[in-house]
Amino acid sequence: MNYREIIDMIKGKIPSYVRGVEREIMIGNEVRELPQQQLATLNDHFRVFLKVMVENKASDIDIGGWGCSGHIWYRINGIKKPEESFGTLDYDETDIMLQSVLVDRQRELLYKNKNLDFSYSVNSGNGSERFRGDMYFELNNLCLNMRLIPQGIRLYKDLGFHPNVNKIMNLTHEKAGLILITGITGSGKSSTLDSIIDANNRTINAHIVIIASPVETVHKPIKCIVRHREVGRDVLSFKEGTIQALRQDPDIIMVGEMRDSDTIVTVLEVTDSGHKVFSTLHTASAIESIDRIIAECPVEEQERVRMRLADTLRCVISQKLVQGLNGKLVLAKEVMLMNSSIKAAIKNNSIEEIYQMINESGDMGMATLEKDLLRLYKEKKISLENAMNYANNKKRMNELLGSA
Repeated sequence: MNYREIIDMIKGKIPSYVRGVEREIMIGNEVRELPQQQLATLNDHFRVFLKVMVENKASDIDIGGWGCSGHIWYRINGIKKPEESFGTLDYDETDIMLQSVLVDRQRELLYKNKNLDFSYSVNSGNGSERFRGDMYFELNNLCLNMRLIPQGIRLYKDLGFHPNVNKIMNLTHEKAGLILITGITGSGKSSTLDSIIDANNRTINAHIVIIASPVETVHKPIKCIVRHREVGRDVLSFKEGTIQALRQDPDIIMVGEMRDSDTIVTVLEVTDSGHKVFSTLHTASAIESIDRIIAECPVEEQERVRMRLADTLRCVISQKLVQGLNGKLVLAKEVMLMNSSIKAAIKNNSIEEIYQMINESGDMGMATLEKDLLRLYKEKKISLENAMNYANNKKRMNELLGSA
């Protein structure tokens, strides 16, 4: 049977009046019973879209649900557009195709949680391409966003950090402390973390434990033992993985994301015990990161969290990917390094003073996002318009551009 015949056969077995999760369960059952050759036909059709994604150097693909209006969408150089050449796909077609890439355990989690984070690999002429997938429901139908995981790890030195930042990132110089890489989805946080892990892996004999959802880059042990533990597959949660790591004799623990108060408190406790911990937050600045960590915790815990954060935090890198003049994405970053003044500001709940402290500490390696955007503009890497559009503090950005 060809692809269209398989789709039509499954559609014909699902009553039109069944909706939502119940419909997806029925589709999943039909897909599960397909002969291996027919399942492979569905998978091959799906992989055509991924092949085009790789060829076009797209970072993301979106499939399914009302929002895609039947099209396959790609994000290329930061811009998301539909690929008209594929025509349109109906809801049942995308639901069946998306279900075909899952195994039974993944389907169970999807039905239960209405969401599934997973990793996916495709063998190609260039080796194996790896993707990070997020499958979810929209108006009773399945949707998928899948992000291409770069095959190579960006060299740490290409990130362009100040020597003081380099010392904090490397276990050779700093054995303990919390380092946060923050930014919105798609800002390159994972790529930066991978560069940092790779730099440590190449320079010091140690044990690195990575807890991620899902695991994206798999690091080959060079000078370090590098453990990769995927949430949902190898460990139940970020919190459990962090606690368990303490019994595994780690030197560095990488917690993929501090999503909730339990994980935040656990990360701070582990760091306070003398470990070096890297993690991420979906925040746009150092100040917002500090506020978020404290606000995520119960009110009765916030004062204790504030003190522990002030004692353990070493560095916050907040980054954005900005559309460059050459059409490619350029990394802009805010850098906050802990010093006595910032530590006191956190403990005294004077967070609003930290921006000025960062602004005045360029010689230490700190920089506000606005100053880094100004640098990129002066170096003719980004436009004046984008320097303003990507700034967190528009008033300050306007002042800097006016005096440039």
